[in-house]
Amino acid sequence: MDTLLDILGEAAARYGDRSALGIRLDDGTTTHWTYRELERRSRAAAWRLRAFGLQPGDRVLTWAPSTPSLAAVYFGAMRARLIFVPLDLRMSAGAIQGIAAKSGARMLIVGTGRDAPAPRDMGMEHLASATVEALAADPVDGLPSDWEAQVDAWERPRPDEVFQLIFTSGTTGTPKGAMMAHDNLLASIASFHRIIPPLQHRIVSLMPLSHLLEQSVGLYYGLDVGADTVYVGSRNPRVIFETFREHQVTTMVVAPQVLDLFWRAIEREVEKAGRGRLFNAMRPLARRLPIGLRRLLFGSVHARLGGQFRLFVSAGSFLPPAIQGAWEDLGVIVIQGYGSTETGTGACTTLDDHGLGTVGRPPQGIQMRLADDGEVQFRGPTLFKGYWEDQERTAAAYTEDGWFRTGDIGHLDEAGRLILSGRIKDMIALPNGLKVYPEDIENALRIAGLKDTVVLETLPGRIEAIVLAPGLLGAGGEGPPATSAHDTERARVDAAVKEANRQLGIHQRVDAWRLWPDETFPQTHTLKVKRNEVRAWAMAGSR
Repeated sequence: MDTLLDILGEAAARYGDRSALGIRLDDGTTTHWTYRELERRSRAAAWRLRAFGLQPGDRVLTWAPSTPSLAAVYFGAMRARLIFVPLDLRMSAGAIQGIAAKSGARMLIVGTGRDAPAPRDMGMEHLASATVEALAADPVDGLPSDWEAQVDAWERPRPDEVFQLIFTSGTTGTPKGAMMAHDNLLASIASFHRIIPPLQHRIVSLMPLSHLLEQSVGLYYGLDVGADTVYVGSRNPRVIFETFREHQVTTMVVAPQVLDLFWRAIEREVEKAGRGRLFNAMRPLARRLPIGLRRLLFGSVHARLGGQFRLFVSAGSFLPPAIQGAWEDLGVIVIQGYGSTETGTGACTTLDDHGLGTVGRPPQGIQMRLADDGEVQFRGPTLFKGYWEDQERTAAAYTEDGWFRTGDIGHLDEAGRLILSGRIKDMIALPNGLKVYPEDIENALRIAGLKDTVVLETLPGRIEAIVLAPGLLGAGGEGPPATSAHDTERARVDAAVKEANRQLGIHQRVDAWRLWPDETFPQTHTLKVKRNEVRAWAMAGSR
């Protein structure tokens, strides 16, 4: 295969009228496109994009919910040799305007779903605009009789041709766009074939297609192995679990936060049914059983998940080992991938080796090394082509001998698997010279019962935990009202901090904790906590 278009073309030839992509509608119904239909609609989208006067190399913004139409537009843009710039629906208008200016986009493509924006809302009326639904409409609508012959006559993209810009920052400073070419993604997909078994995958997709992980695994790899994928726009666990049962899902590609969201929903249901104590008592027993017997032991939970669910593929941020272990107690394997937009798949666990706390080893063809300071560095065919029109940032991202700097700190276990400690920029250097990584402490707090914390150094040598505890909200600046419920909740947090400290090294221990004043931490559009905003709030209170 030379390009991603070959994946779609060969999938359409192999799988034909099998269901490829679907969308669960608000009324509870699901519409499906076959492989052959997706391929034909993507070709129609390509023709319509060129009809706007767009030329190879032009940039187009896409801001739409995940739907089969959006996937068709992505492939259509590739065929038209355009460069699409996917935007997340949660991006601010200011961030999008910055990305539009930096990329020099000529067109804005939006969706017509409930959350879809209008160009005027972003001050971009000057751009040509269209909807993904119109671009991917039934090919017979408004196309000349020879449209397919016209598309067939176009020059095909080259393997090293950039087809997508993914902007890794757009909220502060100058946004930077990672240039992705066909050969980068094909190398990643080749690595997925060595990691994820090519089963008859039925996927429920929650991550936005603007996220490279969802594109790479859920869309491109999924099409390559004949998967049947349904997009769900709702984050309501009830709606999601209904789709699980209806679709009899086998596999999901998720961010760690979604694993946590689902697990909490299961815990709530178990408690509501009055079976919490039994459920928790069965989990240690399950850990000593084969995966298949674990599924039998928790048969009622699996029935709620459709009865066929087997595999989570998780990446994008830190996965607390406690959450991975919880799902695997139930008999659902969690494969954890590690990498960035710039690196693609850097390391990954496998079905046979998915131990808690590790992100595994580099796939075949990817090289990894640890610098003297512990920074994880990569090189290989999955690495991006650099930052769009930014040679200085591109050069700074690499070492002198050509290795990409991830900014992450890690070490290898005895089996050679990578264990991450955290980001270099978040590392706490204590006055005595010792180094502390917030993720280690946050994980200890999670195991002790505090599921949402951000650990910071607020004064030299002083480690504080900012705690999300909705039961204490409304207490004000100094402490909660003197009520029994608040006293009980505060005592619970105190006890959890003390328990975590008993498990941590002396230099890692939490000196104090504070309550975050809102029900959730501020998050990026990829659901990562905005640590800088939490730090600014904490530092303002420490003066």
